[in-house]
Amino acid sequence: MIRLLFALIGVATALFAHDSSPVTACGPKDVSFDVQVDASHSAVMPPEAGKALVYVIQEDGVWKCIGWGCTTTKVALDGVWIGANRHNSYFSFTVSPGERHVCVALQSAVVPRLVGLVHFTAEEGKVYYFRTRTFGGENRTFLDFEPIDSDQGKFLTAAYPASIAHARK
Repeated sequence: MIRLLFALIGVATALFAHDSSPVTACGPKDVSFDVQVDASHSAVMPPEAGKALVYVIQEDGVWKCIGWGCTTTKVALDGVWIGANRHNSYFSFTVSPGERHVCVALQSAVVPRLVGLVHFTAEEGKVYYFRTRTFGGENRTFLDFEPIDSDQGKFLTAAYPASIAHARK
């Protein structure tokens, strides 16, 4: 009986100590952003000393969005929402070297929570590019989030405006 009790305690401890949910890379559900775009963006800059630079690019294709039809995608780093993109735009931020977990989620009151997750090991002086894309069909919406080649990343950041996001209060 004692062995069974210790076994159950051990299993329970392991389950609670190891959070198997990858969504912990995301921030709280109740955070949302207002996003404007800045078409006067500059070229890709090198990261600041001792840091890595990360670009998250939202690519929605050539269709024109109007008002509420524009897709907004929130970006979180290691469990904290840090910004957002809207339609074809990009957002950049610096990180310290080490393992990092990035989450993107559609900001929508209509579409159920869609999340994309990527982890990577940031190295000092490096630049990383990630892309989000939404796909949809009848009654289905998908969110794709992936690392992309630096040539593609430079092309997209030159073609799209920078996003400026402010958390809603």
